[in-house]
Amino acid sequence: VQLVESGGGFVQAGGSLRLSCVASGFTLDYYAIGWFRQAPGKEREGVSCISFSESDTYYADSVKGRFTISRDNAKNTVYLQLNTLKPEDTGVYYCAAVGGLRPWDTIVLLTTRGEYDYWGQGTQVTVSS
Repeated sequence: VQLVESGGGFVQAGGSLRLSCVASGFTLDYYAIGWFRQAPGKEREGVSCISFSESDTYYADSVKGRFTISRDNAKNTVYLQLNTLKPEDTGVYYCAAVGGLRPWDTIVLLTTRGEYDYWGQGTQVTVSS
């Protein structure tokens, strides 16, 4: 069971990046997927999540309107589009998976708490001012 993130990099403020999270060793079909980030000296933050059916999405207030989460179950991949990036978006971004067959408000709660089952190694996003 493995999740691998990619797409991070260095970008100027106002720029965009697209992060990818590919699963191997299991199928993401019945998992909710979340994106988290951790900046130096700060606690990990749940940024966004998407239900296994793609019908529900959640965004932290700090990224709402700028980030978009999506998934392609046929490719076993989840994406996070980062637009209008700000220096405070800098950090290591992680994707994670949690069993998705539960109420959506529970998934959101697990996202805010970072209580997911499987985690990737992270990809660095650096936004310069």
